[in-house]
Amino acid sequence: MVEVKHLFTQLDTKLIELLKSLSQEDWEMQTVAKLWRVKDVAAHLLDGNIRVLSIQRDRYFGEQPPSISAYPDLVNWLNQLNADWVKACKRISPGVLLLLHQVTGPLVSAYYESLNLPEKAIFPVAWAGEQESVNELHLAREYTEKWLHQQQIRDAVNQPGILTREFYFPFISTFMYGLPVAYEAVQADAGTIVQLTIPSDVGGDWFLVKEPEKWHLQSDPEGKPATQVIIPPDIAWKLFSKSIRPGQVLDQVKISGDKALGEVALGMVSVMA
Repeated sequence: MVEVKHLFTQLDTKLIELLKSLSQEDWEMQTVAKLWRVKDVAAHLLDGNIRVLSIQRDRYFGEQPPSISAYPDLVNWLNQLNADWVKACKRISPGVLLLLHQVTGPLVSAYYESLNLPEKAIFPVAWAGEQESVNELHLAREYTEKWLHQQQIRDAVNQPGILTREFYFPFISTFMYGLPVAYEAVQADAGTIVQLTIPSDVGGDWFLVKEPEKWHLQSDPEGKPATQVIIPPDIAWKLFSKSIRPGQVLDQVKISGDKALGEVALGMVSVMA
């Protein structure tokens, strides 16, 4: 797994620089998150900071979840929490949002850097199919959240800056932990290989292999892939965060070999959605 601890402070610095640069019109630009404008995404990022400090660092669980019997129940509850916060933040100015980010961001980064990677995480990475996770994957998941929402803002205001090897590769590498979940109901012969490629120097190749009981990610499997799926970097982050759906990008994705098997990868969702 790619190390991300050292990246939180750098990514947060990038965010503050970005928010400081926004014009009044920029704050109201629509993002690929269909219900949210730039200011809403910035508010959601602030919510993440406050929740990390309150729940994860301070172990303060002020709002208890309702009865949750299935994964969709958890997603619906989280979506409602997010919507409630964003609505309340409508009354907060961009300047105050920026100030609160400047206060909370360094505290969150310091907390993340204090965690022992092999220890059990406070929450499992549910979209990766885990009932229990270690801090290493937990922090990688937290990194994807911060990268994704900052990228949504950058995409909306046309300010690139984090779709680089340093920042993007850890993001997309972590998202690939959702690939076995995407294929868990797919029947195939043992040894079948699916290759997913994100081209250019910011991406790489990932291999999913069918073992007798389940699908597993492997770094360098033996044998020829049954299918290869090639997705451009700027499409992949939107697709796997459910901002766009497979039918919208078929003309921008290349699938060789078993097309039906390859198309399953396009449905991977590596966020709680």
